Amino acid sequence: LWILLTLSAVGLILWQCAELLVNYYSASVSVTVQFQKLPFPAVTICNNNTYKYSSMKDYLSELDKETKKALETFYGFSEGKSKVRRSVDEWNSTGSDFFEQIPLLKFEDFSKTATDLRSGQKRKIEGNVFHKDSSIVNSGDSNDIIGFQLCDANNSSECAIYTFSSGVNAIQEWYKLHYMNIMAQIPLETKEKLSYSADDLLLTCFFDGLSCDKRHFTRFHHPLHGNCYTFNSGANGTILSTSTGGSEYGLQVVLYIGEADYNPFLVTSTGAKIIVHDQNEYPFIEDIGTEIETAAATSIGMHFTRSRKLSKPYSDCTETGADIPVENLYNKSYSLQICLHSCFQKAMVDSCGCAQYAQPLPAGAEYCNYKKNPNWMYCYYRLHEKFVKEQLGCQQICKDACSFKEWALTTSIAQWPSTVSEDWMLRVLSWDKGQKINKKLNKTDLANLMVFYKDLNERFISENPANTLVILLSNFGGQLGLWMSCSVVCVIEIVEVFFIDSLSIVMRRQWQKAKKWWNNRKRDRSGKAPQAGDLERQGHDNPVCIDEDLPTFNTALRLPLPQDSPLPRTPPPNYSTLRLGASFPEQLPDTLEVGQH
Repeated sequence: LWILLTLSAVGLILWQCAELLVNYYSASVSVTVQFQKLPFPAVTICNNNTYKYSSMKDYLSELDKETKKALETFYGFSEGKSKVRRSVDEWNSTGSDFFEQIPLLKFEDFSKTATDLRSGQKRKIEGNVFHKDSSIVNSGDSNDIIGFQLCDANNSSECAIYTFSSGVNAIQEWYKLHYMNIMAQIPLETKEKLSYSADDLLLTCFFDGLSCDKRHFTRFHHPLHGNCYTFNSGANGTILSTSTGGSEYGLQVVLYIGEADYNPFLVTSTGAKIIVHDQNEYPFIEDIGTEIETAAATSIGMHFTRSRKLSKPYSDCTETGADIPVENLYNKSYSLQICLHSCFQKAMVDSCGCAQYAQPLPAGAEYCNYKKNPNWMYCYYRLHEKFVKEQLGCQQICKDACSFKEWALTTSIAQWPSTVSEDWMLRVLSWDKGQKINKKLNKTDLANLMVFYKDLNERFISENPANTLVILLSNFGGQLGLWMSCSVVCVIEIVEVFFIDSLSIVMRRQWQKAKKWWNNRKRDRSGKAPQAGDLERQGHDNPVCIDEDLPTFNTALRLPLPQDSPLPRTPPPNYSTLRLGASFPEQLPDTLEVGQH
């Protein structure tokens, strides 16, 4: 019964101790709210139009001409003309390198029979079909699907077909591929001149109730968004802060969008994109940017939150990204997005031999273009497919950052300028921009932006260990005392009995065996038979007394006697009281009478 109770108590102890260990490696979350003067974040603003279309016409003239021809052929319309489809002969009379590299195709009812828009011929298309759904409803025949085919330049049988449910998306994607080829061959200095300057983008600026200008903005060039400008970037070592919440004490800017100078095939939405971020973070404007409408006042209220997670063994986050085997291409503090983009760019360079245009350029690499890398388009699409399916291993390598800052945004929009103030405001802004007073700006060219703290509550979210080492040991002591009435001394005794004593017994047995083997080995080498003296010294070959320790009382009782000695006998008693002798000097009379009879 006691054995059963003891085993049950041990089982309960092990279970409770396991629970304590699991609880030890867990974390609790604490939320702290503070009211104080807050540093203002960096605000990056980009025009939706990457480059001024008037400045890019010389580079894009051939591509734009071929795009218009495709629209005329497929949809039967052109600028300023009636809907008349171009004939195949007209196509063949003008060379079209763009359609030879990536031919536009029209598929019928999701079949692999397609009509080449340039030649007008139907042909069988081989390759895997990837259908890209669109939120734009196709106004034409629902059975007509437009797309293009990309093939491996080294193996023409390896092809991929990309189809779109809307011709708008197909034309844009086809145009974008050729656009990146062209832009990859233009030097960075030239592209910066082709994009918007700070004077072009910014009309008015206020921060914390005071006037500001382009000197408070830092320019950086984004491949897909051209020249972007960051307010309060901290590049000069100073970070602005605010001590009052509300729209009047934040950033207020009026932006000039210039809708008339937009690229009609690359950009289909008018406005700007902004992103609020920390000064040490890279602004991923294409991933998490917020759209700003024209002819409207956009108010963005912010709530600031700092978060801190525990690293190993509590979570799998990284402190600085130094333990991640991916080179940081952005020269900013580590983030999960930086790791994923850098990982994909490295895989692009390794697999395709060139870098993708939308991401920073690794050392020693160059951007892809079909003159130097004719196979890059097919390679890029197949690599991107693996990336989305998490087959490149980037999602497994990259980890979340342990600490990060976040600004939760609340956006509201109002019409701007109002109808009653539109006339004089546009005239004044036109004068400020340096135009003639009789040529005022259009309100669709302008956007009003306000970024501010809704309140100065800084929320700090941190993870703390649920148990410390002291609490863990206390819990262990409580479980041992509850189930086995154990203390530290008792635990030491148990360890001594079950481990130390058992080990000493085993070691002593092994020592006796080794000593006996050594003695036998010495005797076998000498070739002498064992003598009587040896037997006496060896305790008559008693295995109990082989070692030199004195025998105990119990072992002494079990000792065998020498074989040549007689068995011990008990001597007869030698007591003087048992001897017969006269006790009296003469015989008593009674005895005489007994003797006579």
